[in-house]
Amino acid sequence: MQIDTGTTAWMLAATALVLLMTPGLAFFYGGMTRAKSVLNMMMMSFAAIITVTVIWVLFGYSLAFTENPSSAVNNLIGGFDALGLQSLVDTATKDDGTGMPSLVFAAFQLTFAIITVALISGAIADRAKFGAWVLFTVVWATIVYVPVAHWVWGTGGWLNSMGIEDFAGGTVVHINAGAAALALALVIGKRQGWRKEPMRPHNLTLVLLGAGLLWFGWFGFNAGSELAVDGTAALAFMNTQIATAVAAGAWLVVEKLRDGHATSLGVASGAVAGLVAITPACGFVDPWAAMLIGLLAGAICAYAVGLKYKLGYDDSLDVVGVHLVGGVVGAVALGFVAAYPFLDQQSEGLFYGGGFGQLGLQVLGPVVIGGYSFVITWVIAKIIDKTMGFRIKEGDEVTGIDVTTHAETGYDLGTVYASGVTSPNGPVTPAPKKVDA
Repeated sequence: MQIDTGTTAWMLAATALVLLMTPGLAFFYGGMTRAKSVLNMMMMSFAAIITVTVIWVLFGYSLAFTENPSSAVNNLIGGFDALGLQSLVDTATKDDGTGMPSLVFAAFQLTFAIITVALISGAIADRAKFGAWVLFTVVWATIVYVPVAHWVWGTGGWLNSMGIEDFAGGTVVHINAGAAALALALVIGKRQGWRKEPMRPHNLTLVLLGAGLLWFGWFGFNAGSELAVDGTAALAFMNTQIATAVAAGAWLVVEKLRDGHATSLGVASGAVAGLVAITPACGFVDPWAAMLIGLLAGAICAYAVGLKYKLGYDDSLDVVGVHLVGGVVGAVALGFVAAYPFLDQQSEGLFYGGGFGQLGLQVLGPVVIGGYSFVITWVIAKIIDKTMGFRIKEGDEVTGIDVTTHAETGYDLGTVYASGVTSPNGPVTPAPKKVDA
């Protein structure tokens, strides 16, 4: 098939937008940590870009998106036809009628795999060994992300065959990452001084910048998942904006009513919650339903982030409360508001006369994927922790992981503080005394 230049140009742009989301996530997470941990937090996202790219090229794409000759095996994992992506170089376009080069699709899906892994890092801020994190990204992407992507999006994947709907990654990306974040936080344990010392975001300006970049890149994430330039892509684009704006507003309302203040962290977190929740549904629902999903996500996630204090797990940057809970809200909502003609009639939601069948499938997806991700992540983390150790030393954590792990600091505050005063990054070298000429 001849290359469709319009579709190809759009998908190249969408791929770049989704890749931008991971540096945006680094800003978002980095601003939410303490000053002594900002560089390490951002480095965890950039490390994911490196490791996931390598394994995706070598075997990840092939196992996720090609078909295994055995139909029984293909239910669970793909084949080996695209190892090293060499076969894609020799293939002009995908055989699905989109007119898109196969390599463009592989690159687009690579950016999804990258940000899924990077999302997990927010749960273990301040305290994870960098080398252990790098190893974790390789193992987790291989035995958790790749199979789950095949189950939901791969031809012949068992959840795909059952009819579960996930337009752009509510289950594959957000529920998957959120469940993994919970398991990892439980294995590594709480930060030193958690609930006893203030651990407020050190730079809300960075948080807002990161949220803005995520919002911008998410249009490629959602609208690009149509793999075409058509009305459904436009619908996904518009629904993304609607749900995000409404969710940000809903979070602010909850904050105002509950705490008496609407905060910048709240508007950023609410926007991300809306982005997460609309992801699985953006191309399948009417705009009014996108408003409903945004409203539910903003309000529910605003309360869900507080669960860690009641249940006693230290999810540093609220990956569970935003991504796991928000992903569940969006995925399950499809069982109610999935609309014809965006789907086959059999897949309509309950509110459109589709019955309980699709609703049941939309509940099954989060349960299966969340459960699989949690259990396998727990095992991976335990093995790494027992062999090389997953957590830095207590003294290194107190001093600051940026200095002890990377020999760097995010800010040079030495000239700001007077001699003998300790800055947030540690003792300050006294300024030289002024000597008269």
